[in-house]
Formats: sequence, structure tokens, C-alpha cells
Amino acid sequence: MKNIIAVDLFSGAGGTTSGLKKAGIKVAVAVEIDKWAAQTYRHNNPEVVLFEADIRDISGKEIIDNISLKSSDKLLLVACPPCQGFSTIGKKDVNDERNQLIFEYLRLIQELKPDFLLMENVSGITSKKNKQIFTRFLDMIESNYLITYEVLNTADYGVPQVRKRLVLHGIKKENIDRNFKIQLPPKTHSKEGKGHTKMWVTAEVIMDLPEIKCGEEFVGEGVYNHVSNKLSEDNVKRIRYIRKNGGSRSSLPEELILNCHKNNRGHTDVYGIIDISKPSVTITGGCMTYSKGRFGHPTQDRALSAREAARLQSFDDSYVFLGNRGELAKQIGNAVPVKLAEASGKYFQLIAREIK
Repeated sequence: MKNIIAVDLFSGAGGTTSGLKKAGIKVAVAVEIDKWAAQTYRHNNPEVVLFEADIRDISGKEIIDNISLKSSDKLLLVACPPCQGFSTIGKKDVNDERNQLIFEYLRLIQELKPDFLLMENVSGITSKKNKQIFTRFLDMIESNYLITYEVLNTADYGVPQVRKRLVLHGIKKENIDRNFKIQLPPKTHSKEGKGHTKMWVTAEVIMDLPEIKCGEEFVGEGVYNHVSNKLSEDNVKRIRYIRKNGGSRSSLPEELILNCHKNNRGHTDVYGIIDISKPSVTITGGCMTYSKGRFGHPTQDRALSAREAARLQSFDDSYVFLGNRGELAKQIGNAVPVKLAEASGKYFQLIAREIK
């Protein structure tokens, strides 16, 4: 039997690892430089050898020395390089040095020569301003790997969130015949639920958690990280008014509009309320901050709790995040949605049976 053994680069808190494990793939090694993300990863995945280090200091030999590969096993090299410089939001700095970390993935591909490749990143990596970096990366691997990639919507894979992410699959050419066609994971969900797909999962998945007030944390058996940030009195007034008047800050009366918004119609999701009749908006590192997006709770006067945000990223409730509230939000917002990674894992499991 062919088993797939995975290495998770830029693992973060472990969204990809969690999804691959659900697909039956053994994750043997991970690399993560962020202190709190590494602690969360280690807490939830104690069986994985975790290098808490700069990937630029890690060699392929160090990684392979920590993997017990049988001759029939197939190696999957996974990466989600830091994407802030490629993002369509924020500073959008083309010269951000983190953009170059994709070539550390390339280096380890060349050193480890894995059977399968999986990369996930923001959709902006394919934009005109970033395409030179991405194209250079592809040019360096396409002689040895058959590649396919596309921007996917995570809601199409059972994630209760609309999140557009680039997913890349690769397979070593020497393992396949010339007629082999590599694919991306088939969609399991759709807006209408037509054909073989189920209906999108909506943000209603957060509604059965215990009620808490802003600034509070629920402490109870089996419920972890259900903690929310404080709100000012003015923001409590805003969230109540917006909830009663359409869910968007565009409904606010003059006295509740911030000065910075009076002549700025952009970012209308800011101060918005989650709509539980559809998948949530994209969960970001600001997901616990009411002023950072449409993160207002549907019925309670607060922003999302860390556990609610984790549910919208399709993490199991048993997955525990470590760190202060800012660290929790960053780890959850930066994570690869678990069910998206699981869909890719299931695809690789399927084709592992077909290759040499």
C-alpha cells in the first residue's frame, strides 16, 4: 500500500496539517517561525517533528532525516508562504521581502524531490504586479512536475466562509504517463446545492456557542478559546443600530459615523454584522476586532470570539489556540481553512493509487 507522508512548510497554527490528517495523510515534519503559532501547532500535533525556525536555515537533509520513508511511500511537500506582500488588501508591497520566501519552497522542492506538491496562497499572487515572481517559480518546477492551479472559493469545499485562495497541485512527471491529467479537488458544495454538491455551509455554525458579552471569556468543559474583545460604548451603539438597520455601516446616523468615514465610502464591510444566511466574509487576522471588517456578531453586542472565527475556518472545536487575543486572531485568520486542505489531501490519496 502506498502511504503519503507530508511535510508542512510555513505551517502556521496547523490548518493544513489538520486537513491533511483528516484525509488520512501522515504529516511527519513541519516548519514554522512564529513563536505562538508554533506553540499552538505543537500542542495540537505532538506527533509531528516541528522545526521552530526560519525556513532559510532548514535544509532538505534535516527534514528527510526526520522522516521514515518506505520505498512505497510518497512524499508530499506542502507550503503556504507568507502572503502579506501578495495580498489584495493592506499595503500590497511588491518589494516585501516575504514575497521571496516562495523560492525557499522551490529550494526544498529541488532538495527533497517530493512526489506531490501542494501550495496555497492568496489570489493576488497571480495579479499583474506579482505575476513575475509566481511565473518565475513555475518556470523552475515545470520541467520536473506536472502543475495545475486555480483560484478557488473555500465555500465550495464545505468551509462556512467565502475566501478566494490560489491552490496549486503538482505531481512528479517521472511517476506518471504522458496522458495523465492532474486536477484540483472537486467541489463538494455550491450556492444552489445542485448536482452532486451540497448547499454552502452558512455562518449559522457559530450560533450554538454559549452567549458571552464583549470582553468576556466562556470557561467550560469542551469549549476552548470562546473569548471576545472589549467594545467601546460608541461601538456598542453602532453595532446595535447597524444590526437593526441592514447590517452595514452605511445605515449609521450622522452622530455615529466616524470622521474618517464621512468622506470615504470604501471598506463598507467595516463595522458590519455577520449574515448567518450565507457563508461569512473572509476571516482575517482582524477577525476579533469589530472595526476590522464584517465581524459583528449576529445577535450579541460584540465581535466574533476566537472560537467562532475558528469554526468559520472549519477547525474542530477541540483544536486549542495558544496566546493572547491578538495572537489568537492572527493565527486563526492566517490559517489555511481545514476543509480546503482536506479536499486536496483526499485528491492526492486518490491519485496515489494510480501512479508508479
